[in-house]
Amino acid sequence: VQLQASGGGLVQAGGSLRLSCAASGRTVSDYAVAWFRQAPGKEHEFVAAISWSGDSTYYEDSVKGRFTISRDSAKNMVYLQMNVLKPEDTAVYYCAADERPGRVGVPHEYDYWGQGTLVTVSS
Repeated sequence: VQLQASGGGLVQAGGSLRLSCAASGRTVSDYAVAWFRQAPGKEHEFVAAISWSGDSTYYEDSVKGRFTISRDSAKNMVYLQMNVLKPEDTAVYYCAADERPGRVGVPHEYDYWGQGTLVTVSS
């Protein structure tokens, strides 16, 4: 499966953005899909994930209640709706997929990665 992330940009604190992850080559419902982010000088950080069945979602504590991950299988897309953005959310955001990741929040459990999309939140 090939992944392409888009939707990043510059937004003021308190604003919203929706990131999109377009899948091609295979159907997205065959995979668990996660969003990770990487701030300058830091490691990849787990943000959110949705199971291959779509029945389960997972969130990093700092984004719970603000971010929502969703999937549109008909369009082969996964989205990350980000509300009430904070400056500390500034990072490059990546979508990643794996058929059955052992641990949803661990980057090396995912075999397929898209290119990143930059989110910058100004204070």
